[in-house]
Amino acid sequence: MAPAPAPDSPRSSQSPAPPGSQGDLELELLGLANALYNLGTTVINDSTKERDKPGGGKQVGLRVNEVVTHLSTIDDMGQNIKTMIPLQVLTEVDSSRNPMLLTRERIERAATENQFMNGKIAAIDSYRKYLNEALVQNFPELEEYFRALPTEIRTTSTPVANGANGGVHVP
Repeated sequence: MAPAPAPDSPRSSQSPAPPGSQGDLELELLGLANALYNLGTTVINDSTKERDKPGGGKQVGLRVNEVVTHLSTIDDMGQNIKTMIPLQVLTEVDSSRNPMLLTRERIERAATENQFMNGKIAAIDSYRKYLNEALVQNFPELEEYFRALPTEIRTTSTPVANGANGGVHVP
């Protein structure tokens, strides 16, 4: 059962949940959000205009039971899902920050570190070239070794960005 779109949502419809257990979990989380919203409105209604009605049949207990049922179902579903969420992302959500900002910061940092490492590699290649030229000038008998070396290195050490930490991996 798909929940109705949020009343304050700018979209007229929601995207479908992904297939499988993650989709079921997403739908259950939406159901929990809806149950929490219903609990909040019921508490406000019960504490204001309906508190003076005799035998008005308070619905708070029923709403709390709905929330507990959703939480129990989510806990049971969580045992079967092996997706790991970084603790820092949960901390960002708890402190009301958008976790996409954390992702963007990490990507920018990885790109910066990658550029830095590529600069280091270029500097080392340049230094190696000048060193080899100086060694060939001073030790002409070793020229055949130094001339063969740069082409071997260039064909085997192409820098590749490593997405995990932004470093450079040289295969």
